Amino acid sequence: MTDIAQMQEQRSIALRQTASGAPELPSNPFFGVGPITDATTDEVDSRLRRIAFDAWIEKTYRKFDDRGNDIGGFTTAEISRSMHRGYPADKILTDMMRAIHRYFGFPRENRMAVGLGGGHSGFTVCIQHLMNANDAGQRLYVDTPRPESDPSRAAGFFRQSWATQLIEMQRFAEKGCESRIHFAASEGVIPTAAELSSLGVSIFVGVGHETTGANAYTSGEIRELLTWLDGDPANRHAVFDATSMLGAMPWEPELVSAVMAKCCLFMPFQKAIGGISGYFVASFTPHALALIEKNQQDPAWAIPRQLKIAPPIDPRQPFSAKRSVDAGPFYDAAEDRMLGGVINTYSALAFAETTFGLLQSEARVGSVVDLNRRSAANRAVVDEWVKSHPLLSLTVTDAERRGAAVTLLKVEDADITDAGIHARIIARSKQLLGYEGITHPNGEYEPGLDAAHYVNAFPGTPGDYRAWVGGIREPEDVVALLENLQYAYLRAKIVVLEEELAKHGVTFEAPVKADGAVRKDDPTRAYTVLIADLVGLRFGADGEPDYSEVKAYIEEKGGVFHLGPLGDRESLEKDRIHFFYLPNLSTEAEILPQTDKGQYDALIAAATFIPKASVFPLGGVRIGAGTANMGSASWGGGNGEGGDAPLMNTPGINSRATAQMVMKAILKVVPDLPVDRLHRMVAGGDFDTGRQLRDFPTAKLEGRKLAVLGYGNIGREVAKLAKAFGMTVAIYARAHHKRWIEAEGFTYAASPVEAASGADVLSVHIGLGRLDASTGVYSNAGTVDATVLSAMKDGAVLVNYDRGEVVDTDALDAALSTGKIAHAAIDADLFRDAATGALSGPMLPYLPLEQRHKGKLELLPHAAADTDHPSRVTGAKQAVDQIFDVIRFKSVVNLKGDLPEGYVSAGSRTPAGIGKVTKQAVAEAGGKAELLEELREVSEKIAAISGALSAVSDPGHRGRIVERYTALLVENVDRQRALLDELGLYGPAEG
Repeated sequence: MTDIAQMQEQRSIALRQTASGAPELPSNPFFGVGPITDATTDEVDSRLRRIAFDAWIEKTYRKFDDRGNDIGGFTTAEISRSMHRGYPADKILTDMMRAIHRYFGFPRENRMAVGLGGGHSGFTVCIQHLMNANDAGQRLYVDTPRPESDPSRAAGFFRQSWATQLIEMQRFAEKGCESRIHFAASEGVIPTAAELSSLGVSIFVGVGHETTGANAYTSGEIRELLTWLDGDPANRHAVFDATSMLGAMPWEPELVSAVMAKCCLFMPFQKAIGGISGYFVASFTPHALALIEKNQQDPAWAIPRQLKIAPPIDPRQPFSAKRSVDAGPFYDAAEDRMLGGVINTYSALAFAETTFGLLQSEARVGSVVDLNRRSAANRAVVDEWVKSHPLLSLTVTDAERRGAAVTLLKVEDADITDAGIHARIIARSKQLLGYEGITHPNGEYEPGLDAAHYVNAFPGTPGDYRAWVGGIREPEDVVALLENLQYAYLRAKIVVLEEELAKHGVTFEAPVKADGAVRKDDPTRAYTVLIADLVGLRFGADGEPDYSEVKAYIEEKGGVFHLGPLGDRESLEKDRIHFFYLPNLSTEAEILPQTDKGQYDALIAAATFIPKASVFPLGGVRIGAGTANMGSASWGGGNGEGGDAPLMNTPGINSRATAQMVMKAILKVVPDLPVDRLHRMVAGGDFDTGRQLRDFPTAKLEGRKLAVLGYGNIGREVAKLAKAFGMTVAIYARAHHKRWIEAEGFTYAASPVEAASGADVLSVHIGLGRLDASTGVYSNAGTVDATVLSAMKDGAVLVNYDRGEVVDTDALDAALSTGKIAHAAIDADLFRDAATGALSGPMLPYLPLEQRHKGKLELLPHAAADTDHPSRVTGAKQAVDQIFDVIRFKSVVNLKGDLPEGYVSAGSRTPAGIGKVTKQAVAEAGGKAELLEELREVSEKIAAISGALSAVSDPGHRGRIVERYTALLVENVDRQRALLDELGLYGPAEG
């Protein structure tokens, strides 16, 4: 290939065809295994499967004492370090054989052997037990060409090796004659019944179906074979390599049943959970077993002893006596037992893995009928995809002969005519499909897709890609595979063409990689942001709240901080975000003149109520969780629904501060020790500890019940603190929170009444909920009503550090009067008009109660969290980050309500350990290699020790584990919790 212009054009076309990037990946990248596979999708799935296998072993295989009493389960460790003779090894083997026999639907009268040896060696064993070189009248027909003949050149290693071993058995036996073996003229064709009869064939060997696994016998051929067998069933036998047949027989159901009943079928086992290869199972018809017995009466040396499925009684002889079959490792389905013992000293766990893997596959896919049906359906998916994608074609062109197990594809690229270049592209594409990836001549590296492993066609067979699909794959996985094959070929083609062009001096610059996100703002203008609340609650040297930390933060990010309102917008520096600090804005009359025409592009606020008519075209952030005060129509009001700009918040910023204040409120009255009185008595010298201490009995928090309404950031923090005090905690929240509430060791309550039932303390953290525009009432108003309060213990404590409206004040008034509630702590907004002195706000209904119930109410002006300086500063900094993201990149963090057109959601962000664990947090943890490796190590130690304690039933054995590992377990449990907190992985998951 020397046409430079043509190569450049082909490269350009391939670049355009792959410009949209790699397609979706298949769920499982391994395409080289048969109908029984673990089918694990990734490393986590595989590890979980191994854990599930260990648990299944312990549950399924039990230990018994000499009186038959169950004394616990076997562990995988115990089975692996035993010699596997007797129980449970015999049961493990029997279970596997029973499971295979049952699942694939073998007839009860057909016995199934298990033997050592993988694919070609095991199949040879099966055939050679039926062959007898001393029988001059026995003829074999093998449906593959004679080894090393011209038609067999494309046969590949496996079929030629099988055929060669059959020839050698005849060639080296004293009475053998290799002419008794008839080979086919072409691969995988079954002669007619008449042709087989005319040749005097008594054994048909079906090897050709495994030519590639992509071809199959036609229904007509199978009918002819069955007709031939039925002509003399006692003396005619068919033995198939069924590696690609079981679970993928593309024939009518009655033909499938007949093949299973009348033919001997061989299948090697290569992988169950990830362990062991090198054994096989084979079903034999009663007539075939009779032939094996007959052959043993006049045996020929041919089969290595360790591969025999019919062991000799006299080891000095190759075969001897009728008992050899009955003593062999055969499963008799009619009697549901093994006729022989375990075939290999260290095979018991491998057999158990096979059984477990088959049960898992059955649960995932269904019966073998379902497996066959899915195989045929997936074949149709391949056919339809290939029709519309001319780059790939099916190697097996005869639709009737196309198998349902394996897909064999070749590339149809008219532009690549050089066989050597074609081979290079295919090889490079397989690097990209796997782990290796490919590197362009300019040094640009494309990492491996991890999309398709083991897609190699057998040497000598036609085609470029071979993938085992069958019924174990979902249709989406099949399409994903094909899309990735096409993509990988095109990307590999680009690399190879670049290599060829480089030989002619044509080079390509490496693309410049963009650092970070692409900006979407206008660099020719200045952006303005109003900060309408304090961003620092600590007083500076001038006696005013200190805003210096946030000012410095804005400037570090490249913004500009202005103290005071916006003046001349045209004088502002372009391509900068300008923040204007006006923390004393309060009333609508003060706010609207500065915001009604969109003077500011965006807003940061905390407690200030923002009027509906205020315009902020690029969005707003509320420092804190609730957004009810963010009334601007720009984002659709406090619900953030229907506007043109995004509404955001900073959830979790003040959660810990609020939760700590809740505990302070509780601890003032529970335990109910009169601290102030005792202080006065002690300070006045008027107390004798020995005589008077008994006059002040109390009860600690430990053991008392706290009811929490709401499982948001604050509610969860309150629950965690209460748990640390030893309280029992019941949490009311929406049902989808139940799994996380219980996972953290709390009790889930389906209703506020259920949570409050028998509670000593009730703490409310549900928020106002949605605003009903028609009524002006929030959905959670009055949630804590008479029914909730009456469910609590007499003399209980109520803490409402949420919103004043969530408590029905009339019901609280009554509960305080009866003593049902002994103390209430309320934290709600209270406003006073500077001109008239009139009071307003959600605290207002509580003021009369304080007059009537002196000493029973503690009222705060929504100060529990909003007076915490570190929280306000942290929240303001996060709000600044969110403003930069939304202006610069149209990226919205902590969206509240609807996502306006043109913006993208960047998920949520909360302080480490607060609120839900996000995917972003997990991704960030994945980048902290040292911490993650330590977490893995401590977690694996915990799993190992706890797994052993769970599995071991003998008290003495368990005692030794306790003695050896207690310190290690506790040390790693403590460290695991600390690491989870440090990585931000402790808590409920997002979504």
